[in-house]
Amino acid sequence: MKTKTPNILFIMADQMAGAALPFSGNAIVQAPNLSRLAEKGVVFDSAYCNSPLCAPSRFSMMAGQLPSRIGAFDNAAEFTASVPTFAHYLRALGYRTCLSGKMHFVGPDQLHGFEERLTTDIYPSDFGWTPDWEQPDQRASWYHNMLSVMQAGLCVTSNQIDYDEEVAFHATRKLYELARAADERPFLLLASFTHPHDPFAMTREYWDRYDHDEIDLPRIAPISPERLDPHSRRVRAMCALDEYEITEAQVRDARHAYYAAISYVDDKVGQLLRALEATERADDTIVLFVSDHGEMLGERGLWYKMTFFEWSARVPLIFYAPREFSPHRVSQHVSLVDLLPTLVEFASDGKAREYADVVDGQSLIPLIRNNTRAGPNTALGEYLGEGAAAPVLMIRRGRYKYIYSELDPEQLYDMDADPDELQNLAGESEHEQLCRTFKAEVIARWNPHALRERVIASQQRRRLVNEALTQGIHTSWDFQPHRDASKQYMRNHLDLNDLERRARFPAPEMPQPRGTAPRSNT
Repeated sequence: MKTKTPNILFIMADQMAGAALPFSGNAIVQAPNLSRLAEKGVVFDSAYCNSPLCAPSRFSMMAGQLPSRIGAFDNAAEFTASVPTFAHYLRALGYRTCLSGKMHFVGPDQLHGFEERLTTDIYPSDFGWTPDWEQPDQRASWYHNMLSVMQAGLCVTSNQIDYDEEVAFHATRKLYELARAADERPFLLLASFTHPHDPFAMTREYWDRYDHDEIDLPRIAPISPERLDPHSRRVRAMCALDEYEITEAQVRDARHAYYAAISYVDDKVGQLLRALEATERADDTIVLFVSDHGEMLGERGLWYKMTFFEWSARVPLIFYAPREFSPHRVSQHVSLVDLLPTLVEFASDGKAREYADVVDGQSLIPLIRNNTRAGPNTALGEYLGEGAAAPVLMIRRGRYKYIYSELDPEQLYDMDADPDELQNLAGESEHEQLCRTFKAEVIARWNPHALRERVIASQQRRRLVNEALTQGIHTSWDFQPHRDASKQYMRNHLDLNDLERRARFPAPEMPQPRGTAPRSNT
């Protein structure tokens, strides 16, 4: 059934670096379904996360607001129920909203505007992962360590594979249910996978798609700690990077497994696209593909995320609807906070919408339709999580990337002349005025000293709450999927003929009993 406003199939990966994909120039990775979306869709070549960490990035994306504005400081910060999300807005506009997979919601509200949630989350929803900026030299025991690299390789299955198989199954089945439903509302279905997030382990099927000897090593060799910027040194310490000696063979294994995991996600994308086509919804559905942040994957000797270097901060972003948008690539800087106003504009059929709260993003529709948009060519980023001791703030504008933290020397990179970010221009006389201008903007926009105090106060509160809630009877905030088995499959209180007909797609014609007048098949 065609809908006036478009359906939206939102597919999300976790920790998938924009630079790792074939449509961004990676000649090794095999992702034919994503390549098809890129070839016939609108590709944003300079899309950034607003925080290179899972939960803050996702909360910020859903709210269309920078993490600091909504208190989304780290992976144990509560996503407050009163913050409007794109799921709230679209639901208010008449959409049926559904989530299958990871969103890493923290706090008692585990829906945030979604009418249905089909799976539990893969990560905890409590305050147990709260960092402590007052003890910056104390490594959090619950955080990444280098075992993901040391133990990289083949597996038969894993915790992450179990999870993503469930996500794909329920998302695919939901597409079929939506096609068969009497509910005429357009849908927003968000299918969110945990791959290619570490640990770096993948099955033989995907591992064998690659020649191990052709797996490339990092473009930028490890940089000695004394030559790294202070934040990168803190990230190294947080990941216990020096606890083991990492060999070239282990680096290649980890990259091999990561590439294989991208192919795994790509197959899940293909599975969802086939279901969309089989249910005759492909022509009236916008497909959106994105990741929450990237993965350093050994570049500069760093792993995981938590920095504003390109492999960590730049993400894939594709809009695919060949009947609606002509294929092209967008070079302007955008970020994940732009998705809320974009989705709301799609759902509003282009009509102006008054927002219930501040929105930090701008709609991408002018760039999607005409490859032009008024306003500054800018993306903003904040890192307020573990491995930092003060806010790390980024402005990506024009050819430059500027990074500021009150505890560290400034960083300024000319991304046109130095795409590998190897030459810090801050401190050079010819860039002194530019740095002063950027710094003044950072101070005016964020007030970094006051923001640091807010983060520390939040950490103190959450650590106390978590300590209290772990004593005595434990009441979990983790989402519990509920399925009413009395309405599944065949039950005696249901009409067999009606059920079998409604459950089949497309619905079969109803034969007419002898001696009855013809009747409609609707």
